[in-house]
Amino acid sequence: MDRTRLYRDGVLVKENFPIDDVSECVGDPGAVVWFDLCEPADGDLAKISEELGLHELAVEDALHDRQRPKVDAYDGHLFITVYAAELVNGEIEFVELSLFVTGNALVTVRSSADFDIDEVLRRWDADPEMARYGVAYLLHGLLDHVVDGYFEVLQPLDAQLEALEDELFDGGAVDLRSRHRETFTLRKNLLRFRRLALPVREIVGGLIRRGAEMIDPALMPYYQDVYDHTLRAAEWTDSLRELVGNIREAHQNQQGFKLNEIMKKVTSWAAIIAVPTLITGFYGQNVPYPGSGEPLGFWSSTILIILGGLLLYRAFKKRDWL
Repeated sequence: MDRTRLYRDGVLVKENFPIDDVSECVGDPGAVVWFDLCEPADGDLAKISEELGLHELAVEDALHDRQRPKVDAYDGHLFITVYAAELVNGEIEFVELSLFVTGNALVTVRSSADFDIDEVLRRWDADPEMARYGVAYLLHGLLDHVVDGYFEVLQPLDAQLEALEDELFDGGAVDLRSRHRETFTLRKNLLRFRRLALPVREIVGGLIRRGAEMIDPALMPYYQDVYDHTLRAAEWTDSLRELVGNIREAHQNQQGFKLNEIMKKVTSWAAIIAVPTLITGFYGQNVPYPGSGEPLGFWSSTILIILGGLLLYRAFKKRDWL
């Protein structure tokens, strides 16, 4: 369902009115309007686009998903694309948000209903006095909610990596194949997260650089706080990517170490088996030898086999090869 709100002089006076009333709302110089469209069709934006003077290229980008995160400046409005993130069953799900920002209107276009727009409304209503700052305040609340969602994604991933790191050195049996698959999935998620989420840092930075052109000085610290959060998310993501790489490398080294241990054991047993093979092979030659055909020869060869094997076993065991 499409959502709408009308603020007049910082006070919420109307909501959930038909989008067809856009002309009446936008025409009021003291009004600030918010329109929310979820999965709109081609014609759904036509009315708003005509009244707000939205550029056709921006409207086209809003109707076609998989846009890169960006902020474009057009005559009379800004067009912003950001991605909200959520961790679902170990996979990061993204919802594309297209924002049209004018002097007295904010239009949000959601590619999916999975984005919790009600939480954004709760943020706006938590401090109703701030609504007097108009569109800039509404935009801040939306961006702040999106960026906070990034931390809700990164926190479980961080905990998952810590668990993998602890498991790596606890000495227990580890299925390396499943761990390789898990770390690969984590790395893929972090790469996609970095590509779609972290450009919000540049978007917020660009809004701050515009300064008084669209942001009241009283709101500047709030935007700076969002920018600081984006920097923290970027640093956290980079550290997690590095940690994933270290864990993958440690898994590979551990696998190589186990292979070396196996080879040492196989080589040791092969050396032990070589002793009786040598002796029985020698005594099995078709030539006379001391003790041939006598009990002494049998017992001598048996003692040599046992003694040689025990000596090799003791030597390999002492070197921790067995």
